[in-house]
Amino acid sequence: MLVDVIITLRILVEIALFALIGQGVLYMLTGENREQNMFYMVLKTIASPAMRFTRWIAPKFVVDQHIGWIALFLLALLWLGLAVAKQIVGAVELG
Repeated sequence: MLVDVIITLRILVEIALFALIGQGVLYMLTGENREQNMFYMVLKTIASPAMRFTRWIAPKFVVDQHIGWIALFLLALLWLGLAVAKQIVGAVELG
């Protein structure tokens, strides 16, 4: 049962990770017109909880331009941590 919760959390983290990566790719491709791009706005909306949480925990001297990179790093760490937790909990549940 706990493995199912970990898998669900890991899927949510993957969605946020892919949204941040896609947003970064579109940021580079569309340039100044990115705010008019519908797909960029959708990805920005999906990734916004991770960005807001990162801004909340980051010290004030961290520039807003770096929040995306920090969010990406934190989500990748969380994804790896959940992968390890899934392996440990799965091994414990099996016996």
